[in-house]
Amino acid sequence: MFTHSISGLFSSSEAQEVIRLSQRAQAASGGLVGGLHHHNIRRATIAWLDDGADAAWVMTRIVEGVARANRDCFGFDIAEFKERLQVATYDESDTGHYDWHSDIGEGPLARHRKLTIVVQLSEGEGYEGGALEINLGGTMLSAAREAGEAMLFASFMLHRVTPVTRGRRYSLTCWSHGPQFR
Repeated sequence: MFTHSISGLFSSSEAQEVIRLSQRAQAASGGLVGGLHHHNIRRATIAWLDDGADAAWVMTRIVEGVARANRDCFGFDIAEFKERLQVATYDESDTGHYDWHSDIGEGPLARHRKLTIVVQLSEGEGYEGGALEINLGGTMLSAAREAGEAMLFASFMLHRVTPVTRGRRYSLTCWSHGPQFR
């Protein structure tokens, strides 16, 4: 299996703190691998958190969760975390979404992504739509909607966030890196 969930990686109050930290960072329109912007594919704002200072504990928790899941479930050759933490905001005002995609691409970092972790930051009842879905060869797996829940999957897997029709969804994403898949 190329997916794994972690229940309670963050508490609800910790998830709210990550949202607060992201609101202090400069938000930008979310792009695709390579920095392209196609709003028919992705409509979200993103903020990047530095893994030092106030957000160091967030990165530590992510690294520990990914290391444990990789050891227990995946066995991928992971060497490091080369990218900062990304907090995405999907809002009803612009029907925030991210159509089917994989996280591996031609970018210098994206070609080395091994595992993607997405942590639900919003409480599920705070929005409608906005489901994180992973395509398991034609079968769809929906990630948990409770704040603090995490979903890990191989970065080559197709996944999407369905359009948010009410409210706002926040999520935290990070990628681990290693030698390219062969």
